[in-house]
Amino acid sequence: MRNRSGFTLIELLVVIAIVALLMAILMPALQRVKKQAQAVACMSNIKQWSYCWHMYLEDSGGKFPSGAGASGDWPNKLRPFYKDRGKLTLCPTATKPYTDGGKVPFGAWRWTTEGGGWTDFEGKPGEDYGSYGMDEWLGDREDENCWRTREQKKANNIPLFFDCVVWDTWPSHTQGPPEVDGLVVLPNEMHLVCINRHKGYINTVFLDLGVRRLGLKEIWTLNWHRNFDTQGPWTSAGGAVASDWPVWMRNFKEF
Repeated sequence: MRNRSGFTLIELLVVIAIVALLMAILMPALQRVKKQAQAVACMSNIKQWSYCWHMYLEDSGGKFPSGAGASGDWPNKLRPFYKDRGKLTLCPTATKPYTDGGKVPFGAWRWTTEGGGWTDFEGKPGEDYGSYGMDEWLGDREDENCWRTREQKKANNIPLFFDCVVWDTWPSHTQGPPEVDGLVVLPNEMHLVCINRHKGYINTVFLDLGVRRLGLKEIWTLNWHRNFDTQGPWTSAGGAVASDWPVWMRNFKEF
């Protein structure tokens, strides 16, 4: 009888072990590449939002949305300028709504109004999804802290639109970071933007419509409102040191 050649059981197990080892080595690298690609796609979204905001502000005479409920907030006011709401409103790393099990910082808000408020393109009560938000201190309101129009000094240090837990936030320089990554404890509005969505950064449109990555520790150095202390207790200028930050943030870049 002729001899039959083939893999023995031991040889087959060795091959499987080698493949498993290679997968274990490659998977973290593939995950890093995926996260980097998502961060780049998010920055592309943010850049497109800068164009949307430019068109809106041109039409509004430089005034921001009032934020007076659903009809006055940006998802409604900017609707004529963003058609692709299923894609543009979502950071690629944060697409699952919280109502469907999404978790901070990789979840998305869902905003539904019934019997009024804003409507969708077919004229029916609308529902929106998103993982970006705006600085609500930018608004046409009678408040000494508010930036009411686009024309401001140091506009490149005033955040406009960014990765966010919900569609808006009202930060204060006295509010600190979350003790645990992904924890949100209101009324601390800083928890809505201090989110580790892009390895220590969030993507941001500034009031001058410039776009860049914003370090999480850098958040406290920005002019969120007219009386925001940019040298407050959570800045290097205000005396903050690495050990003051929660453990999950200590290795992030200092500002």
